[in-house]
Amino acid sequence: MPNLQDIPLSRIDGSPSRLADFAGRVLLVVNVASKCGLTPQYAGLQSLYAARKAEGLDVLGFPANDFKGQEPGSNEEIAGFCSLTYDVSFPMFAKVVATGADRHPLYSALIAAQPESIGEGPMRDKLKGFGVDPADRTEVLWNFEKFLIGRDGQVLARFAPDVTADDPRVVAAIDAALR
Repeated sequence: MPNLQDIPLSRIDGSPSRLADFAGRVLLVVNVASKCGLTPQYAGLQSLYAARKAEGLDVLGFPANDFKGQEPGSNEEIAGFCSLTYDVSFPMFAKVVATGADRHPLYSALIAAQPESIGEGPMRDKLKGFGVDPADRTEVLWNFEKFLIGRDGQVLARFAPDVTADDPRVVAAIDAALR
């Protein structure tokens, strides 16, 4: 498996990037979607980013259309939506696949490093009610799953999709990583 920091990425504008571009910072990597019941989480993620950026935190958004087609737009459309609807200023990346055989290498590495989510349970049960029950419990469950990466590039935690940016567990993990 490639080094997490060296995996090639594309910014939402098409420019090349890698996590190494954020070396020495704490990262919250989130697979996002514009047409999801959890989409309002963009507001919390933006607030978190604005409040903690100067301390060394970056929120990184990775649009994914893996779940019921909830991110159907082009990168340009997604960028416009995020800017106009939620005033997102944190770094956004080109659409990726977060699950299955075509999963982006970044998500393969994140999952391998942190196969279980904190807060797992309520969201999975809710999805079962809609007929969605991923067989592989290590897969990204839904939009807005969050991976916390420390300043040293190590994956520190993974949070279930319905664990919001202001959840005490997320805040405590970020506080510890920023120390």
